[in-house]
Amino acid sequence: METQLKNKRMLGINGIGRIGKLTLWNHLNLRHFDGIVINAGREVGRNPEDILQYLKTDSTYGSIDQFLYGHSGKQCEVRILDKSENLFQMNGCTVKVLTSERNPRNISWAREGVRLVIDCTGVFLDPTLPADHPKGSLRGHLEAGAEKVILSAPFKMKDSSQKIPADSAMLVYGVNHSSYDPVKHHIISAASCTTTALAHMMKPLLETEETSKIITASMSTVHAATNNQSILDGPPKSGTKDLRRNRSVFNNIIPTSTGAAIALEEILPEIKEIGFMADSIRVPTSTVSLISLNITFRSIVSENGVAIINKDFLNDIYRKASEGAQKDFLFFSELQNVSSDLMGCQAAVIIEGHENHTRTGFMALDAELLQHYGINTTQDINFPVTHAKIFGWYDNEFGCYVNCLGKLTKYMDKNMI
Repeated sequence: METQLKNKRMLGINGIGRIGKLTLWNHLNLRHFDGIVINAGREVGRNPEDILQYLKTDSTYGSIDQFLYGHSGKQCEVRILDKSENLFQMNGCTVKVLTSERNPRNISWAREGVRLVIDCTGVFLDPTLPADHPKGSLRGHLEAGAEKVILSAPFKMKDSSQKIPADSAMLVYGVNHSSYDPVKHHIISAASCTTTALAHMMKPLLETEETSKIITASMSTVHAATNNQSILDGPPKSGTKDLRRNRSVFNNIIPTSTGAAIALEEILPEIKEIGFMADSIRVPTSTVSLISLNITFRSIVSENGVAIINKDFLNDIYRKASEGAQKDFLFFSELQNVSSDLMGCQAAVIIEGHENHTRTGFMALDAELLQHYGINTTQDINFPVTHAKIFGWYDNEFGCYVNCLGKLTKYMDKNMI
């Protein structure tokens, strides 16, 4: 078996939830790997047929046939190769499902010929924990034979005083993925869906001289429901801080928090100099979310008093980015979209140009205040600032996140030493 696997590209996926299954579908479409090994960590259903039915169907995106071939009527080739091994063939790729081990260090990655693993469990988030941590850790995958691990979530250290280890990094494909060092980096976080979309929204602004001088920024994501919310109201667990996460996802708009702003600082270090705030509002839809980005720029006004940074100026920045450096990652639209229009769209973010708008005013600094800060003047100063509201759609499941995760995975595999 080991001899047969030596020259094959094998991908490991730990976790068989939303991101795990859609990651499988994405790689069945990409056809980069010869085989995929999924660790479910538990028995699934009653038999291999039950596993296969779960892997073939999806309430959000339809069947795997529709996912791969649209409504052409063409079907994905799916069959069981070995029931005792939970071994299948799907779209010409061998897929094996492991069901016995939950702790990463006990998963048989070495025996299965897997060098690269994507952890999609949402459980193992701390890259500082040792491989033999009793509750499991990301480093356990390395001890089990994998050479590289990609986490499909942002890092979250239990000890907030600790920094991301030197052998780990947080990367968003199309923004900072080229900083990956295959010699140095062994544990990679692919950040989150919101951070991915937000990074692609911020990148062209930071790279344009007129919009790079940011005074402050904030964002709210109107976010589709996720599996860590309650279907119906339920009691919070001991120590739970956010009581609203236990309220019914079907019946409520739920304000909550997001770590997108903190994660963004790892992707775009320039953000650390900006007072960036972020929050999330969960709504009862299955996928596709919307970022409302608020930015205040140090502005420039022409001789006749017209602000240079306006709606047309911002839309032109994004239009050029969509045709140039961020082509295939950032789309620009002037249509009047609703969320269902963008489901499955394979862009990191779709800028809603129709709704973007700005307002320019003047900030007054009186002489007394300036003198307080050591500026010797007797004159008041008024300088222009422009506040902008920019909207960006993103399919938080497949289109934005899993698609970018798949490209990062392929990039890392190609650069394996």
